[in-house]
Amino acid sequence: MIYTKMTKLALKICFDAHKNQLDKSGLPYVYHPFHVAEQMKDEVTTAVALLHDVVEDSHYTFRDLKNFGFPEEVLDALDLLTHDPGIPYMDYIRLIKQNAVASAVKTEDLRHNSDLTRLDHVSQNDKERAEKYKEALELLNEK
Repeated sequence: MIYTKMTKLALKICFDAHKNQLDKSGLPYVYHPFHVAEQMKDEVTTAVALLHDVVEDSHYTFRDLKNFGFPEEVLDALDLLTHDPGIPYMDYIRLIKQNAVASAVKTEDLRHNSDLTRLDHVSQNDKERAEKYKEALELLNEK
């Protein structure tokens, strides 16, 4: 993890946002953004990784994050990573691909979410979701 003033703030917000949430296997959800952040190489991508599910999954808003002082580069990537359900999934991935920060975070997010060993029981839906994520990863990594 990269520890700077910005990433420490993102870490605190991430923890607060997800502290009472569980993932599909019953583990604390906050381990997921922590894991994604551990894969990042710089301050901006680390902050985005920590915050990538905050707006979708908690009471925090983009306005809150802006008021905390996160720079536009972080906010722009988070905006792209927050999936609008009205946008087809692969179109959403194509939009992410246009932003290097969002693309780096989404790549690691998809890799972690595709790891079926995290689940105690793997359903057909889990397998189908992992296949969709595999296609998304291929799209993100196309030249």
